Amino acid sequence: MKEKVINVIKKHDLIARDDNILVGVSGGPDSMVLLHILNEIKEEIGFNIYVAHINHGIRKEEADSDEEFVKDVCSELLIPFHSTKVNMDEYARKNKLTSEEAGRAIRYGFFNKILRNIGGGKIAVAHNKNDQAETLLMRFFRGTGLEGLRGMEYKNGNIIRPLLDVSREDIEKYCSDNAILVRIDRTNLEPIYGRNKTRLEVIPYIAQNYNKGIIDTLARTSKLMQMDSEFILGIVEKKYKNVVVEESQNSIVLDIDKLKEEHYSIKSRIIRQSIEKINGNLKGIEEKHINIINNLMKENTTGKSINITNNIDIKISYGHIIIEKKSKSKKVYFKYPIHIGETVYINELGVTINSKVLPIAEIDINYINGFIKYFDYDKIKDVLHIRNRRDGDRFTPLGMKGSKKLKDFFIDEKVPREERDSIPIIEDNGKIIWVVGHRISEEYKVSSNTSRVLLLEYKKSFY
Repeated sequence: MKEKVINVIKKHDLIARDDNILVGVSGGPDSMVLLHILNEIKEEIGFNIYVAHINHGIRKEEADSDEEFVKDVCSELLIPFHSTKVNMDEYARKNKLTSEEAGRAIRYGFFNKILRNIGGGKIAVAHNKNDQAETLLMRFFRGTGLEGLRGMEYKNGNIIRPLLDVSREDIEKYCSDNAILVRIDRTNLEPIYGRNKTRLEVIPYIAQNYNKGIIDTLARTSKLMQMDSEFILGIVEKKYKNVVVEESQNSIVLDIDKLKEEHYSIKSRIIRQSIEKINGNLKGIEEKHINIINNLMKENTTGKSINITNNIDIKISYGHIIIEKKSKSKKVYFKYPIHIGETVYINELGVTINSKVLPIAEIDINYINGFIKYFDYDKIKDVLHIRNRRDGDRFTPLGMKGSKKLKDFFIDEKVPREERDSIPIIEDNGKIIWVVGHRISEEYKVSSNTSRVLLLEYKKSFY
């Protein structure tokens, strides 16, 4: 079996020379075999071993004995040992998780904390071929697509699974043949969790009545799904690059017309990939959410938006679909006075405003620059201010006779809703003289009667 594990490590590039490998060891047969095999081959490949143990606090004295057992084994093998004691059920209640979800969150949170302390590395877990079969069945029962039927990966981020091709039967035989002492968690023998029920009841029933080789069948299915999924996801990545308009940490903008051209299979995966990029995972995202988003794209009505789940907003804006992780922070208002001749720094935008007054003769009125504008200085009544928009704002855009709502102006200019609060407004005693980057006011424009000109320059700051 050692050779099989070495082959998996090499084939899937799980461990490199000088890697730090943190082995999650419960004391059960799977993790003890993983620990012993990795300890045997560490010199051959050239890596460092550390052990982490979680005392979940459920079985009390038994759990404490498990911790002492693993600690003693590590002492004999001269392997650094790390442990923590937690109350998994309490953590699950507090965070509204199932026991299995809580256990996973606690485990990997602790494992990654250790890795940070030792300078990085990989987490080796003892999932085996039987675990893979259980995972596929459980996902199938809940409902899943091709990616879900891939099952567990040999390598997922910094998590590696060297035993994924090894059956539980072979693990137990290896323990017996090599006199490896183990601890048995009695809760694994009770059908009290979803995985335990699948292991103890569903798989034995299938093996007895339908397919005695169900474990191997599901393992092969997983590998076939991984192969096909990799091919499709490669296409998706290329298509994504073609339809993405803008990408940031919390927001992704896609071109609706280009996305509509794609097959539903590709289109839905691009949407899922976009959500995962800004959310970190696809937890809570179901097929119904993808259908809702597709219907929103079909309507393609600017201003339409929905919140699908987990603070993820989907918006339509002028031929684009915006997938955005909603910020929990409140809207920030800003307002700064502009003193003529001084530079004003706007912290919220990282920009500056420069101002000066010049005779009309020194101005080239035909000079065009979206961020340098001229105004009739003698029409200014008060100290100017720069701010972002407020409810009820109105102004008279250059070329118009009457005023209009700023909101309507933004709609006419096709300014996306999410950008409107960050567009600076220059005002004179409450009257807007310039919507920066868009239009000045008709009331403050330079005319044949102008003698003194106010020059305002808006630019990015290098502070």
